[in-house]
Amino acid sequence: MLFQTLDNKRECYAIYCDGELYHYPNNLSLTETWDWSCHVPSNVDCAQVWTNGKSLKEVCPEHMQERLDGVQKRGLAFFQALQKAKVSLNDVCFYELVPKNFLLDHCRIKNDISSHVFQTYSKPKNYDFQINLLGMLDKISKRSLKVSKKAPRNLNIHEQKKYLQIKSLSGIEYNPWGSVTGRLTTRKDSFPILTLPKTLRQVIEPNNDLFLELDYNSAEMRVALAAAGQVQPNIDIHEHLREEVYGQKYTRDDTKQKVFAWLYNPAARSKKLSEYINKDDILDKHYLGGAVSTAFDRRIEVHRDKALNYLIQSTTSDMFLRQAIKIDKLLEGTNSEVAFCIHDSLVIDMSKADKPLLEKIISMFKATPFGEFRTNVSIGKNFGTMRQVE
Repeated sequence: MLFQTLDNKRECYAIYCDGELYHYPNNLSLTETWDWSCHVPSNVDCAQVWTNGKSLKEVCPEHMQERLDGVQKRGLAFFQALQKAKVSLNDVCFYELVPKNFLLDHCRIKNDISSHVFQTYSKPKNYDFQINLLGMLDKISKRSLKVSKKAPRNLNIHEQKKYLQIKSLSGIEYNPWGSVTGRLTTRKDSFPILTLPKTLRQVIEPNNDLFLELDYNSAEMRVALAAAGQVQPNIDIHEHLREEVYGQKYTRDDTKQKVFAWLYNPAARSKKLSEYINKDDILDKHYLGGAVSTAFDRRIEVHRDKALNYLIQSTTSDMFLRQAIKIDKLLEGTNSEVAFCIHDSLVIDMSKADKPLLEKIISMFKATPFGEFRTNVSIGKNFGTMRQVE
């Protein structure tokens, strides 16, 4: 049965189903809806996920556009009126403050568009992954990010302004569909964890005892090695390439620069690197019909010149997020929790009570589908003073 939730993020106000609004129903057979919510049963199909994150307007059929526009304009007018009246939507539910006839119209059009999606789109192969990811990101968004009330010393004017902007922000709202490759972005008005200057990282403090950071040693380069059929080295990957490809002719930093300049430039040529990582062979396997197909069932339309870049970035991101989801599930029922992630770096807010889980957490993170990835492990009392440990 098709339905919609009226959700204010923390508790579900009602469900619209079969033309009626139900408060906290528990006896309805619900099977399909538009967007994911923590209140939606796990066996329900979510139309927005079927579209890989497209908006209602993007998938709305032409003959429904006028109805959708009217509902969205009314909703915006109600929202602006509440803002003008200085009503805090953190304290009350938006849906409790608007007329019932608007709620019904709002839900009817979402139902109709959802039905259209289920009739015209195919369920994505990575649907279950996307649902699990939404669940983890929802938990992160609801956790209070602890920000120091005292600004760090020696900040420049720009950094001081940035600190004043962020100290009142407590939640990280990730957008899983913000980039074509699947790499996470943050939504507007979210705490800007992905773009926070390093000088301000120390203002982020754990709610528990300390932060634990797990960070892959050159994740993208290791994914490229895996795509080329190479075994994962258990040492620093740039030291490995420095020895295997260049016979220690260059420094580690020079090797790193040369390798990445070659890897992501389709016009670059290197006989030694091509013997070790054959870019053409990788693309012949993963690039077909103007699109990249990754090992994680993601298909991305892209010109061949950028295909390898998209393939490696997308594969790396999906691999990392799958590992993060596993750890998030491992931590269920403990005091520790996933605090946030930055590209291929996972930060856990650790409680000392969960120290026995530490070895399992690290081992689980290392054990990727492409072999064991060397991982940097760091700890700290704030995110700016993390110290690497063995």
